[in-house]
Amino acid sequence: MAHRSRRKALCTHNLNIGSRVPSINPTVTPRINPNIAGTAATVIGRTTPDLKTRPACGDAYRDSNGGCTDQPVTSAEGGGSGGSSGKKGGSGPRQNASQMAASSSRAGVIVAEIDTSLTSAQADELARRHGLARLQSQHFPLLDATIGLFRITDRRSITTVSREFATEAGIRSVQSNFRYVLQEQKTVLTEGDPAQYALAKLRLPQAHMLAHGANVTVAVIDSGIDAKHPELANAIADSFDALGSKEGPHAHGTGIAGAIVAHARLMGSAPAARILAIGAFGTTPNGAESTSFVVLKGLDYAVAHGAQIVNMSFAGPKDALIGRGIAAAAAKGIVMVAASGNAGPKSPPLYPAAETNVIAVSATDAQDRLFAASNRGSHIAVVAPGVDIFLPAPGEKYQMTSGTSFSAAYISGLAALMLERNPALKPGEVRAILMKTARDLGTPGRDDLFGAGEADAYAAVAAASDAPAAEKVPVRQDQPATRASDLPAAAMASDKSAAGEVNRPAAQ
Repeated sequence: MAHRSRRKALCTHNLNIGSRVPSINPTVTPRINPNIAGTAATVIGRTTPDLKTRPACGDAYRDSNGGCTDQPVTSAEGGGSGGSSGKKGGSGPRQNASQMAASSSRAGVIVAEIDTSLTSAQADELARRHGLARLQSQHFPLLDATIGLFRITDRRSITTVSREFATEAGIRSVQSNFRYVLQEQKTVLTEGDPAQYALAKLRLPQAHMLAHGANVTVAVIDSGIDAKHPELANAIADSFDALGSKEGPHAHGTGIAGAIVAHARLMGSAPAARILAIGAFGTTPNGAESTSFVVLKGLDYAVAHGAQIVNMSFAGPKDALIGRGIAAAAAKGIVMVAASGNAGPKSPPLYPAAETNVIAVSATDAQDRLFAASNRGSHIAVVAPGVDIFLPAPGEKYQMTSGTSFSAAYISGLAALMLERNPALKPGEVRAILMKTARDLGTPGRDDLFGAGEADAYAAVAAASDAPAAEKVPVRQDQPATRASDLPAAAMASDKSAAGEVNRPAAQ
């Protein structure tokens, strides 16, 4: 009976965004779509045939010949379809720091920068001398470098092989092919109007009186996006399959795109923006994952095809190669936004969010409390809603989902509104305005939990017309800030609301 009550509460609330957004059909009932691989969301919507995905494995779990490997892929970011964490007050990360370090790179594979003067035959011969097989190589204009992907053909460690291979005159640098994991978490239906609160918290309806993100291109480096979803109609400007796997749409990528450009029953933060859909995350038994080499391919494509903003709702370890790519993109004036990560308060900083040139975003809930699984740190710029977010899912369905992934997507859309208002804004100016106009949460002033506070779309877009005007825009006073950091630690990090939410399952 309690479940039916919650379902009724979800399905009978209206989206009060004006005449262009009709109410949610009250006959819609929640259902879990078991065939959306790697998603951690509750899927709600039409009873259309389930999305078909490849049942065996995704690109990140395949060998160079396209076959499935039998090596278990372990998430470096709390991935996987786990059950309850067993901890009071909600879920937490599924791995500790030592587990994360042990599983942060693709087993037996390295990436290396190759001297451009080497031919393919010479690179192959060089690899053979070191017990390696060259899987592929590509020139990346973004870095003005040729990067090769190599498989270790024996049982030597990556550390040993990298040290030996780096001594060759034709090799500029060598590193692990690190793993990256999408930042979402399993959620459950709760009381309230999940489709509405994020818009109100960010003051997006007011911001949309000033801008809608028109003529701004946002690259989404993620899993596959369902371009046919009504919420994304005419919003996907271009698509690129960095995996070469043709895996099709995925709930995470579709939800991220929806948080940015939804414009039918829902409303994204920049409904008129253009999405450059870059499929860089492939299905594995533990969710959707990618690697350094594939992410770099996606970033290189984004820059070459006119992206003004890049959304990176994934996390992994510090990665010199991706760091170079991000620095090069930022130098070209591209705004980089990333999810802080869902590894919880004890996690070290995760990347790319912790890179200097990235706007790192953490998540809050409808009561302005920090999402339990959010990473903390001095690199956090702002927070945005990321708990119980109602978004599109593949197959004309909808999903309820949580994670810093979706908070980052809202901020990417907000940045698009700012760039429509003032295309001359530099990445540093976008970050400064977002932080200056944010509504303070937690300890007064900037802190490691909430950064500068919750983003205020209206104030940020108003300030974007003239970057120095950010100094003149007051912090909004429409509702008092929640001093969550004054609460006991367990209560502050809890996903359980005063209204009596049920405990949430573990992170995925």
